[in-house]
Amino acid sequence: MKAINRLKLAVLIILLIIIPANAKQDVKADVIAVLASNTNFSVTIKSDETGCAQYANWWEVLDKNGKLIYRRILFHSHPEEQPFTRSGGPVRILNNEKVYIRAHMNNVGYSGSVFVGSLINGFKKIKNPPIFSKSIEKQNPQPGKCWF
Repeated sequence: MKAINRLKLAVLIILLIIIPANAKQDVKADVIAVLASNTNFSVTIKSDETGCAQYANWWEVLDKNGKLIYRRILFHSHPEEQPFTRSGGPVRILNNEKVYIRAHMNNVGYSGSVFVGSLINGFKKIKNPPIFSKSIEKQNPQPGKCWF
């Protein structure tokens, strides 16, 4: 009987460890639309937000080599406003320069859909975005405290 109780306890502990870890991997911030006019960008994001503990805290523009060009900080969560659009700029790029636009979740990092394109050709979702350096995540600007 004691062996069965120990086994049940072990299984419960394993489930408590595994399930939240897997659930967290499904959390994402998908870029679903990008519009650019001159040097201003409007980015629409659909994200798995619950409040300040889990929200999309920025979207950014990277050049073809993964260099950060622009980061738009999002100061609060949007759990009741999905999807949501936020504008930012100026984003200083050439009309034909290929750039990547992606969003970041405060608790899991980069985990959703990415768009690629240029000012003259427009932007579209890509299936296999490049994997850029993790150091970009630490670059400024960085978000402060989540407002709500």
